[in-house]
Order: sequence, then C-alpha cells, then structure tokens
Amino acid sequence: MALIVQKYGGTSMGSPERIKNVARRVAKWKAQGHQVVVVVSAMSGETNRLIALAKEIQDYPDPRELDVIMSTGEQVTIGLLSMALNEIGVPAKSYCGWQVRVTTDSSHTKARIQSIDDAAMRADLGAGRVVVVAGFQGIDENGSITTLGRGGSDTSAVAMAAALGADECQIYTDVDGVYTTDPRVVPEARRLKTITFEEMIEMASLGSKVLQIRSVEFAGKYKVRLRVLSSFEDEGEGTLITFEEDENMEKAVVAGIAFDRNEARINVKGVPDKPGIAYQILGPIADANIEVDMIIQNVGENGTTDFSFTVPRGEFQRTLAILRDVQTHIGAGKIDADDKVAKVSIVGVGMRSHCGIASTMFRTLAEEGINIQMISTSEIKVSVLIDEKYLELAVRVLHKVFGLDQVQA
Repeated sequence: MALIVQKYGGTSMGSPERIKNVARRVAKWKAQGHQVVVVVSAMSGETNRLIALAKEIQDYPDPRELDVIMSTGEQVTIGLLSMALNEIGVPAKSYCGWQVRVTTDSSHTKARIQSIDDAAMRADLGAGRVVVVAGFQGIDENGSITTLGRGGSDTSAVAMAAALGADECQIYTDVDGVYTTDPRVVPEARRLKTITFEEMIEMASLGSKVLQIRSVEFAGKYKVRLRVLSSFEDEGEGTLITFEEDENMEKAVVAGIAFDRNEARINVKGVPDKPGIAYQILGPIADANIEVDMIIQNVGENGTTDFSFTVPRGEFQRTLAILRDVQTHIGAGKIDADDKVAKVSIVGVGMRSHCGIASTMFRTLAEEGINIQMISTSEIKVSVLIDEKYLELAVRVLHKVFGLDQVQA
C-alpha cells in the first residue's frame, strides 16, 4: 500500500463527465489498496472568467479581494469530485486550502507556501476516505485567503506530498509525459521515461509548459518523487522526474530542447565603461518588477561599451520607456531593440562530461543560415537568442543533430 498524491488540472475537470472520469481513475487506485489525496484545479477557463468579472468592477482589482474571488473556482471542483466519488461508492471528503490550513505568506495572487497542517488529512486517510483538496490556494497568518499564482495547483500537490511523506506525486495533465521538445513543432519528439530534477527545472524555466517551475523546485527541495501522466489515457508510465542519473545518462548528452517566443532584446550602445553602470541600467528595471533574462556586456573600448539584455515581450514597451530616462541620466548612446526574437535552449546533465556540445549547436545553426544574437550558458544548458522566424527550423534541426528522435535504449 502506498500513499499517493494526484493532481488534476482544469482540462481534466472541465465538465461533469470528465470529473466522473477522474473519479473512476481515483477509484482504481483506491481499489488497489492505496491511500489517495487528490488536488484539483478549477474547471478550464473558470479562473479567467472570475478575473474578468472582477475587472468589470475594478480596472485593477484589489489583490486581497481578487484572491477571495479566484479561490471559488476550486471550491466548486472539490465538491463535485467528492460527490462523484461518493456516488460510485468511494468515501471522499473535500477541503478548501484554508480548511487544510495551507499557510502562506501574504503576497496576494502570488503567495508562497510556508506550512501545511496534515492532521485532518491523515485522520481521513486512516478512516479509509479519499481526501480531495483545492489546489492553488491557502491562507495567511491574518486569516486572509491567498492564491499561489498561475499553475499553483502543481505546487499545492507537491507541497501536500512533501507534508504527508507521500510515496509519489502524480501530475495528470493533457499530455502523457515530458517530451524531448514540443511535438507540435517536431512530430518526431519522444516521451522521456525519466528526466532529472535539474533538467526539468531548466526545461520549465526555458519555456517548457508541462510543469510550473515552482512545483519542480519544491519537489527537488523536499525530495518528492514526481511523475507526469495523461489524464485522458488509462495506460502508460508517463515521465518520472528523479534525483538519480540513470546508467544511460552518459549516452543522453542532451535530454531535450526548450524554446520561448516571449522574448524581446534591448541593446544600449555607447554606455560609459565604469563600475556600477550595469546597476544603473538594470536597477530601475528591477524596481519596476520587470524580469531580465540574458545579459551581455561587451569589453569596453574608448571608454564606452554596449550592454544587451532580454525581457519578456509583454514588458518590452514599458522597459523602453524606463530606459529613455536612464539613457539621459548615464549619457548612453542609441538604444537598439527588437521584439521579434526567440530563445532556443538545449538541456542535459550529460553536457557536464561531454565537450563540443555548444560548438555542435552553433555549427548546426550556422549551416541553416541562422544568426545567433546572444548566448547564455550554465553547466547543463546552452541558450541562444535568434530571429523568431527561424525558431521552428532551429528546434527541428537541433532535435535531429542531437539524436533526440532516436528511441532510448
């Protein structure tokens, strides 16, 4: 007998019939003798509907009250799923985040979990019940309802698994695992049997949308065994996200290719080459809560240098507006900017022990006439910024050259 935490997303909970399908799936695990905790999201589209409703009242909804509104979506699905389980003879009990006492900080709409009181859940599990918990939500020390941000139900599930010492946390989604890249771009993309936490964190941060990055970080920190499975297929092992590098890891130099179209590049030319200049440029951008990704500062010449970086495309115009003030203040030259760029990344723990991976990537892109605008590296990834129109071509040729279309041994 194992203790399993399962998470079902909005698509899986999108209709009464789909909720009944989830109940039947949970019932199979219960029939095998397992203890089961289920974490669910709101029905697909429901959170967006609630946000839109709030914006009809306030252009910029009060964050505390917005959390009160958004948290109701999951309250509906936990009740429906518990009813569906009881209807087929599986005892179940639902809990909102504040009833389980998922304690968070007070950062409304993007709160972080601090602790979970597992007493009520353990009592119900001991009594033979399935416990159904609302994902995405908690409560702060002031008693205010909080939400965890987009994809927060993944984090809720991993946190429940950590608090309960679960044998496995299963994330059910609309894909049957983690793929070498997006199959919509590369039809030959393969489902990975296993991937390390390090690789998954890089993939999530670089554009892969299978799991919310915070949930992977949480799982890695608390050593939660994590598996991604399809909520629409009864069979299949999905992808196990693991701590161990298996015996084939030496062969799998590159585990996958991630990409992100949500990029904009900014190059500030003629910047005075002196200490503190990077802070003078990026400080005001950070103060505006704009995330900066790739950064390059060239070697100074004649007392000036060029300073380049990327920001999310949605923050492009706001960043330029901030920089116009900075430009005058520091005496910089022209600002060159482009919001039609994309980032492509190769990821793999095997890169640690293999040389020439980056040069293979650069040569392959050069052979296709794809110019690299910026480069960023870590121990297990290489990212390049390219013209957006070459994105899909770049992903396809890199997927092939690194043998990601070959079936794993």
